[in-house]
Amino acid sequence: ERNQADVSEAKAGRTDLIFLIRFRHCCLLRNQRCLLAYLYDRLLRIRALRWEYGSVLPNTIQFHMSAEEVEWFNRYKKSLAAYMRSVGGEEGLDLTQDIKPPKSLYIEVRCLRDHGEFEVDDGTTILLKKNSQHFLPRWRCEQLIRQGVLEHVLS
Repeated sequence: ERNQADVSEAKAGRTDLIFLIRFRHCCLLRNQRCLLAYLYDRLLRIRALRWEYGSVLPNTIQFHMSAEEVEWFNRYKKSLAAYMRSVGGEEGLDLTQDIKPPKSLYIEVRCLRDHGEFEVDDGTTILLKKNSQHFLPRWRCEQLIRQGVLEHVLS
C-alpha cells in the first residue's frame, strides 16, 4: 500500500522515491519466489507421502496438513488410481508395489497388531493376529508393511 502511494507521488513529480519503490518491489518479488518454492517443496513431499504410505495417511501426518493440502492429496490419489487402472490390462497395474526390486517373491512377515482376515491369490484366507508369522507373496503384503501392520522378518 505504501508502494502504491509512493508511485502516485512519483507520478506527480517526486523522482526521489523511485529507488525506494524499486527496492520494495524487489523485496515483494523475492518473498513471492520464496513462498512459491516453499509451497512447491511441500507439494513434492505430499506427493511422496502417497507413494510411501499408500492411499490412507496416518492421522499424525494428516494433522499437520492444511485443508487445501489434504484436498490436493485426495485429487492426486484419485488421479494416480485412475492411471493405474488404465494400464496393465483388466486388473490394472499397481505402481506402488515393489518400489525397490524384490530379492525373492515370498517373504516371511510378523504381524504387529490384529488386522483380521487376509486373502491370498489362491483364495485362501489367513488370520493376521498379533505376533503371528506367515510366509506370503511380497507384492500382497508390501502395503501392510508400509502401514505398520506387518513387519518383514529377516532371517
